[in-house]
Amino acid sequence: MTDSPYPARTPELTRRRRDLVPGTSAAFEAFSKQVFAEGSLDEKTKQLIAVAVAHVTQCPYCIDGHTKQASRKGATDEEIMEAIWVAAEMRAGGAYAHSVVALSALDAVHGHAHG
Repeated sequence: MTDSPYPARTPELTRRRRDLVPGTSAAFEAFSKQVFAEGSLDEKTKQLIAVAVAHVTQCPYCIDGHTKQASRKGATDEEIMEAIWVAAEMRAGGAYAHSVVALSALDAVHGHAHG
């Protein structure tokens, strides 16, 4: 992530984040380990879900980390890109689906009643 507006994840910043609220930090780390552990879903699938969600939340750190983890867990480049396309469709689909809110607002402004 060169030329990024985001600061690099340095050991110092990571340590500071942990040390400011250690109990919560430890609980979050334990939660994260449990979430990504093998369960009904395998670890590769969980990482592919994380890649897709990271793109929707637009977290560059998450995109970087979970893409690497997905690859390490056996996801192919094609599977990772397909997960990203799923995220893109869901993001676009959300805007499209919510267009009915705008259309309803326009009906209210223009006095139209559709049923």
